Amino acid sequence: MKLSRFTDGIARPAVVACASISFLVLAGIFIFTLIEAMPAFREIGLFNFLFGTEWRPGQEKFGILPMVIGSLAVTAGSMLLAIPLGIACAILLAEIAPSRIQALLRPAVELLVGIPSVVYGVVGMVLIVPQVRLLGGSGYSILAACIVLMAMVLPTIISISEDSIRAVPRSYRDGSLALGATKWQTIWRVLLPAARSGIIASIILGTGRAIGETMAMIMVIGNAVLIPTSPLDPARTLTGNIAVEIMYAAGTHRQALFATGVVLFLLIVGINSLAMLAMRRSQARLGGPREQTDGC
Repeated sequence: MKLSRFTDGIARPAVVACASISFLVLAGIFIFTLIEAMPAFREIGLFNFLFGTEWRPGQEKFGILPMVIGSLAVTAGSMLLAIPLGIACAILLAEIAPSRIQALLRPAVELLVGIPSVVYGVVGMVLIVPQVRLLGGSGYSILAACIVLMAMVLPTIISISEDSIRAVPRSYRDGSLALGATKWQTIWRVLLPAARSGIIASIILGTGRAIGETMAMIMVIGNAVLIPTSPLDPARTLTGNIAVEIMYAAGTHRQALFATGVVLFLLIVGINSLAMLAMRRSQARLGGPREQTDGC
């Protein structure tokens, strides 16, 4: 009993300390980046920096709107491709596939997480870009980037969504089937709504991975500082802009790249916050009717 109390007394401060350190590291990174970026915001102007359409360091023009649009377009496109495929694969692994198939597919999905992003980029350059080129343009485009990025975020969506579906109590399945529902109706009407919070969490994590990806995007997107008007157009992302130019940047150019990092940080925080708000509202809608029913 005394040992248990002693352990509890140590465990809680340790957890609090670790959580605090994580928060302080995150805050420190943001503060350092913001301090480095402030001269650029003052010299260029916040409005000109955010909504300028030209990025020409040699002419002291620093507008990141093309990169913002490129990042959002690639992220949205890859998630539109990855979400249905990821959830479908999670359903297959959790509810449909025989155990032998599961034993084969699950390690393959987990292996995708460990592949370096540069390998995805090389595969995209060799396989995806030539196929996209047949549709028009150089092949180095938003479409090629979306396809490569889809493959990169799929393991996150699949793994977390599968765990969420498996975590739904067995009584939900048995009750639905006992009422006469088919296997697919049970999955669509019972299991997916019950696992919704976990599925949304997987989408949030996948979105964060997509918008923060750098190396593979540099290799397949074309890196043109232009506002794309078609999926076949080249573009540049915020992360790619920093990675491509930080090695030789100096003065205002270097400060503008740090300012790009601040915008990227706030963009990720904003997307995650909106997704978390949507998840909480979804949980509230699902919880309300249950509470009323229990009260009756």
